[in-house]
Amino acid sequence: MGLRPQGAVRGAPGPRTLDPVDLDAFVAVHGPEWDRLDRLAGRRRLSGADVDELVRLYQRAATHLSVVRSASPDPALAARLSRTVATARAAVTGAPEPPLRALARFVGVSFPAAVYRTRWVTGALALASVVVAVALGVWVVHDPRVLASVGKEVDVRQYVEVDFEHYYSAHAAQSFAAQVWTHNAWLAALCVTGGITGVLPVYMIYQNAVGLGFAGGLMAAYGRLDLFFGLITPHGLLELTAVFVAAGAGLRVFWAWIDPGPLPRATALAREGRSMFSVALGLVGVLLVSGVIEAFVTPSPLPTWARITIGVVVWLAFLTYVGVFGRRAALAGDTGDLTRDLVGDSAIVAG
Repeated sequence: MGLRPQGAVRGAPGPRTLDPVDLDAFVAVHGPEWDRLDRLAGRRRLSGADVDELVRLYQRAATHLSVVRSASPDPALAARLSRTVATARAAVTGAPEPPLRALARFVGVSFPAAVYRTRWVTGALALASVVVAVALGVWVVHDPRVLASVGKEVDVRQYVEVDFEHYYSAHAAQSFAAQVWTHNAWLAALCVTGGITGVLPVYMIYQNAVGLGFAGGLMAAYGRLDLFFGLITPHGLLELTAVFVAAGAGLRVFWAWIDPGPLPRATALAREGRSMFSVALGLVGVLLVSGVIEAFVTPSPLPTWARITIGVVVWLAFLTYVGVFGRRAALAGDTGDLTRDLVGDSAIVAG
């Protein structure tokens, strides 16, 4: 192409440049290849032969760009080739998923799919929690020794008649919502990350059931059970469901460690752990909603039926969302794991 040395010293090749004639010849020879590469990179569908040609032309164009940058002072040609190579690279390697599309995929596929996969464990934990809470509440109501062990009569009445209800309006709604949200999100994250132990999620669910049952039993013993459910139900349905989901997600990680199936144990743990991270991240949003309800709806002057209706509607909306989107994603084979281009290829296993 007529490259001529400039300033050679003792026979060593110095910096090289393309003279105008050589530059025109270079473009004339390789320009059709670059145009062809542009056309292939712009297509949405390629045949096998087209893909092979795309890769070959991309490699050649990258070499051409390197030559032009090092040997030609023409910025227009360098810019033209840079655009061509960048477009071809995106077509060969795949462009990164746009943030909005990634968010839409998480909300519409990954999170509901991961939650849907925990449905049986979540349901079992919810049922066990209700049994423990009801049993403890009945015991508190019917055994005077339990009430006597709580404290003085005046202190118990203060809790039942004032403190229980005052808790929801003692602080400004905005700060209370933030406090409840961060606290519950932290507990949910502990359930998920501590799931590998197989003990921590169960212990946390048990402690929560004991606290709920004991408070309900005290309120029932003094004839305030209506107030208890009127304050607990609006936010509690969604909040407790989120906690049960978090515990179920954690226990799935534990089970992947105990019974990895046909996969190597490390692979099964990694796959389940990534899926359960989707649960933890999504529950941050769910618990934000329950925190807002607890801070703004639960202590509001709305009638009890209206507050409970709001809580039930939001709860049913979440269950419907998981049932529809999660089931659809699960049937399509999605587990809530990262996409294959982020995870990488896995070894093929039998079974």
